Amino acid sequence: MVDGPELTDDGHHVVVGGRRWRTTDPSIPGPLAAELRSELMAARRAVKDQGDAARHRVQDAKVALGERGEPWWEPTDEGRRDRVEATIRALLRHRDPDRTICPSDAARVVGGERWRPWVAVARDVAAQLHAAGQVEVRQKGRRVDPDEARGPVRIGRGPQWTD
Repeated sequence: MVDGPELTDDGHHVVVGGRRWRTTDPSIPGPLAAELRSELMAARRAVKDQGDAARHRVQDAKVALGERGEPWWEPTDEGRRDRVEATIRALLRHRDPDRTICPSDAARVVGGERWRPWVAVARDVAAQLHAAGQVEVRQKGRRVDPDEARGPVRIGRGPQWTD
């Protein structure tokens, strides 16, 4: 009896119809992985309806899950930054437009159980996206300058946000 799809010996790939596909990073906490998979399914439906204009959504969700981009089992700092950025966008797309995410959400996706050092990276990536107008960094519901913000912040959609 088979419990699931066939995996390679190292567990890095699933084999479907003789073809290997990268597996989701197993260190992503369950609720966040489920949210990202849900966004991936919504993104695939959007591609069906909107065509190429929605493919960036699939890309973000798959990079966040570790299924594209650098291999999750051989991370580099640059690869994790890319995953943080994709995770921020994917989580914000999945949630209601007026909802926010915590930088620790993105840090937990890329860092697994050792996520705390990645919060600073998530805040830095959020600051870059904030400067581009794609997101807003907020404290107590108000937009703040991410370079001056001290203490907990939230990340929301910015004025230049694109779905």
